[in-house]
Amino acid sequence: MGLKVLHISKYYYPFSGGTEQIARDIVVSLKDVPDIEQLIFAFDHGTPKESKDSRDNVDGVDVIRCRCFAKISSQSVSATYGKRLKEAIDSFNPDVVILHYPNPFGTHYLLKLLKKRPGIKLVTYWHLDIVKQKFLKVFFKGQNRRLIERSCKLVATSPNYVKGSEWLSSAPDKCVVVPNCINENRLVIDDEVLKKADELREQNKGKTVCLAVGRHVEYKGFKYLIEASKKLGDDFVIGITGKGPLTDELKAQAAGDSKVQFLGLVSDVELRARLLTCDIFCFPSITKNEAFGLALAEGMYFGHPAVTFTIEGSGVNYVSLNGQTGIECPNGDADAYAEALKTLANNEDLRKKYGEAAKARVIENFTFATFKKNIRDLVEGL
Repeated sequence: MGLKVLHISKYYYPFSGGTEQIARDIVVSLKDVPDIEQLIFAFDHGTPKESKDSRDNVDGVDVIRCRCFAKISSQSVSATYGKRLKEAIDSFNPDVVILHYPNPFGTHYLLKLLKKRPGIKLVTYWHLDIVKQKFLKVFFKGQNRRLIERSCKLVATSPNYVKGSEWLSSAPDKCVVVPNCINENRLVIDDEVLKKADELREQNKGKTVCLAVGRHVEYKGFKYLIEASKKLGDDFVIGITGKGPLTDELKAQAAGDSKVQFLGLVSDVELRARLLTCDIFCFPSITKNEAFGLALAEGMYFGHPAVTFTIEGSGVNYVSLNGQTGIECPNGDADAYAEALKTLANNEDLRKKYGEAAKARVIENFTFATFKKNIRDLVEGL
């Protein structure tokens, strides 16, 4: 007997985002399972002016996209969403719905429709709590309670997040931990990467190279890394990739410190080369908006020790283990962060020990093969 699975994500590929990548990883994990049929439902990711209702196919699976006419507090709003979701559920008749949370607009319509369909099993993939938008956090408390009550399973990306989430901790018996996975195919070392790596080694000869990767937003904590850099000697290089709303502010903070290099949006080849050639991977995120830390896992995959902050309720300190794969510092403490970087820079054996353990931890826990098995076990167990 076949199983029909409807995936509801805020957006979907080719939109690039952490939640969307996980949604796609789930779909790909189930694609070759005999007797499982899938459908994806999402907002169109175009601008409100360009957005439209559409249906296309990604990885051999149909994707229904709804026109978004506005965004409120990062939440897409669609006039056609409710009608098209009802049509999709009526025609596809799913046995299982996998909802990627947070998506309060979509959740509103889904819960209404599921009232009349008690036989559909709801799995809520809880990526993170709403913590930044204080009004939304309060406004959707009732919705969250109904969502948790209706769900047969709540998926978290780490045991830390189950304990630290106000909502997940209220229903521990429903929680299942499925850690995120790195994309190993994206991290392959080829001749082009090796050539770039040789160039970088020559540029940074005699330096301890630290690398940080991510969007320049508050919760990524780059300002603490820049503050830590000021306490280091000139034998360090601090590379920061990416950009974002805080880029100019971060550059102003780093003015006069030649150790800090803003690398911008780098190509995949350059990113792999920098991951290959750095000595220490810096991951200075400070809030549980950083629910897991996929970039952290990628840095560890290349055999580098990590320096992180303690984040209550975040999976960051589950991905990298203090004293085993790196050093964990008190949250926001730039002095402690600088000391951790000095400790690793001055002890090659410790760097090697933590780096080898870091790579082993990622291979054992955070690869696509492990993720695929976890997802299949979860869905087939329903």
